[in-house]
Amino acid sequence: MTVSTTPVIELRGAGKSYPGGVHALRGVDLRVDRGELVAIVGPSGSGKSTLLNLIGTLDRVSEGEVRVAGYDIGSLSDTRLSALRARHIGFVFQHFHLAPGRDAVDNVADGLLYAGVPAKERRARARSALERVRLGHRLSHRPNELSGGEKQRVAIARALVGDPDLLLADEPTGALDTASGEVVMELLHELNAAGTTICVITHDNEIADSLPRRVRFRDGEIVSDSRTTSGAAAAADPDPDAHPTPCTDPDPTPEVPAS
Repeated sequence: MTVSTTPVIELRGAGKSYPGGVHALRGVDLRVDRGELVAIVGPSGSGKSTLLNLIGTLDRVSEGEVRVAGYDIGSLSDTRLSALRARHIGFVFQHFHLAPGRDAVDNVADGLLYAGVPAKERRARARSALERVRLGHRLSHRPNELSGGEKQRVAIARALVGDPDLLLADEPTGALDTASGEVVMELLHELNAAGTTICVITHDNEIADSLPRRVRFRDGEIVSDSRTTSGAAAAADPDPDAHPTPCTDPDPTPEVPAS
C-alpha cells in the first residue's frame, strides 16, 4: 500500500482531562497519513480508548488540537460533527452492534441512514460492501444465523459502505476465536491494500506487531511509534511541521431518508 502524505488524523498537543485531576491524555502529537494501517496499542487505562473517542469525534480535547480528514474538530458544532462522522469515519466495535431482527443487507444499509442516500441505493451499496468482505452468500441471513467472524465482517461492511476516509476498529477480534480473528485481520490488511486508512485499537501485542505501524500508549502518553522497515509499509516519517489544507465547514447533517 502506497501511503499518501495527506494526513487523515492529526493531533497537536492533544490532552484530555476529567474532574478530579484525571489526565487521560497528555500532550499527544500524532499524525496518520492516508493509506496507513496503524495499531494503537496499550493496556487498559493507557489512553487508547480516549484517543479513539477523540479521533472518532465522539469527544473533544481539553487542550490542543485534533483534525480528522482535514477538519478542525474543536471548531465544529455537534451537528457538523455528526455530518463529519457520517461522511468520513467508519466504526467497527468488539461486540458488532448488529440489529437482531434485520438481515445482513439491512444492517449494512443502516450505515448510510444519516448520509442522505435513498433506500434503494442504500441496499445496493450494502450488497456490494458485503461482497467486498466475502459475504455475498449471506445477504439474507440475520445475526443469529451468522458465526462470530461473519458478524464482524457484516460490521466491517457497515463501516465501509459510506466509503469513509478512516476506519476505526476497536478490539475487532476481541470477541472472536483465534481462527475467526485471523480472518478478520486478513480482511483488514486487504482493505488497507485497496486504499482504506485503518486504525486498530487493541491491547493485544501480537495483533499490533502484525501491523506496519505501532503507536504504543502508557499513562496517557505515546511511549513509542515504530514502523515496519520492509516493503510498502516502510513509509518515511512525515514532516511534523506539515499541515493539511484547512477545512472549517463540512456539509450539515442531511435529513434521514425515508426507509
